[in-house]
Amino acid sequence: MQNGTLLAAVDLGSNSYRLEIGRFDHGQIHRTEYLKETVRQGNGLDEERNLTREAMQRGWDCLARFGERLAGFKRNQVRAVATQTLREARNRDEFLERAHAILGFPIDVISGREEARLIYQGVAHLLPQSDERRLVVDIGGRSTELILGQHFTAGTTESYRVGSVAWSMKHFPEGQFTEGAFARAEVAAKAVLDEALGAYRRSDWDVAYGASGTIGAVADVLGAAGRPAGLIDRAGLQWLHERLLAARSADKLKLDGIKDDRRAVIGGGLSVLQATFDLLEIDVLHAAEGALRHGALFDLLDREHSETDIRSTTVQRLAGKFGADPAQAARVGRVAGQLLRQLRSGSDAAELDRQQGELGWAAQLHEIGSQISHSDYHKHGAYILDNADAPGFAQPELHRLSLLVLGHRGKLRKLDADFEDDLFVHQLLCLRLAVILCHARRDPDLKGVQLRADGHVITLALRADWPQAWPQSAYLLREEVIAWQKTPWILALA
Repeated sequence: MQNGTLLAAVDLGSNSYRLEIGRFDHGQIHRTEYLKETVRQGNGLDEERNLTREAMQRGWDCLARFGERLAGFKRNQVRAVATQTLREARNRDEFLERAHAILGFPIDVISGREEARLIYQGVAHLLPQSDERRLVVDIGGRSTELILGQHFTAGTTESYRVGSVAWSMKHFPEGQFTEGAFARAEVAAKAVLDEALGAYRRSDWDVAYGASGTIGAVADVLGAAGRPAGLIDRAGLQWLHERLLAARSADKLKLDGIKDDRRAVIGGGLSVLQATFDLLEIDVLHAAEGALRHGALFDLLDREHSETDIRSTTVQRLAGKFGADPAQAARVGRVAGQLLRQLRSGSDAAELDRQQGELGWAAQLHEIGSQISHSDYHKHGAYILDNADAPGFAQPELHRLSLLVLGHRGKLRKLDADFEDDLFVHQLLCLRLAVILCHARRDPDLKGVQLRADGHVITLALRADWPQAWPQSAYLLREEVIAWQKTPWILALA
């Protein structure tokens, strides 16, 4: 990453969409622009957990404006992440297909724990470095993330389905503030957050920080009222609670420091915050500058190098946990990568490195299902990946890996995959060929082996004496030619 490079993060939150643009300078990212729009997509989930057409349109309109600002950015300069509302939405694919086209960049729906990890990264990078053990709390529109960490390492991470938008809709539906509504909202929040008690003990952290959303809004109000800037304590929460009860409704609430977009969801947010204080025994919460979008920006830097890319660590952890043979995984990865570079030789070098890296992860993981079943290990491996807690990976990234693992052997028609996606098909074919060539679990003879593509026809060229020298491999390759006849692609041997 060159000094002066612009980086951007897009956060598709349940209440607001945010765009953060920063300039990279000697390991730091300095803000150059920040845009925020209140989209309230979390309000747009119907009883069947489908986004309404109006909610989708609000999101698309906002992304169109963000997309205009991001014109000229390269793919490796932008990270767009979506959180709880799109994790829940049953029709999210419909929204995301158009959203991707409008924004011009992929949008990753991240898991709750991955959201928590990125939140911690954002908070930690904008705090002075120390040895303090940190509790980080982020109350969003439809979820609350809790993280225990130290330095830049997030230890315990979890996401709970309770947030300012969801709780305001459920317990303050007409925007009316009553003592009974607050009591019910806090009890309900504690019921959801109660399982955090065992993992987030008061003895496990030294300082508590709050990120973004509700916590930032409450800190602003308390600061405008003359309380210590950036601090939230129990007395301040009680004072704000009394102000809301005195106003009786959100539309009559008049407080210095509160923004119009927060007025409608402050009741739900405050009730969740009070419940969090009580359950986790928090006396003082420091409002942090960092947030999810900052974590996404620093994650772009980490992904520049395999040694700092947490996804590489995650893959190694999964491969080790499920006892995959590291020598065979490395062997298959080398061969698959060599074939992919032949097949996509005209690609941009940086992009080809990324594609080969992804294929290498699939090679490392292709045998992780072997401890469960020898004959169907590819199916079990795919299941593991689709359901694993995998820090660093967005859900679509992980599913793509699971499809490569599922498809690395056996019949191709079982794959629910897009065979019009040239890159996926090329990666899948290279992985399948590598597994065949390495079937004897030793380095294969690749002298004179060349893979080339002409549209949907891919030719594997072998030297004249190769089939006779390696008859079992030649047989398996002929079987592979037959397997691809069931797809829109043709594999030929020459």
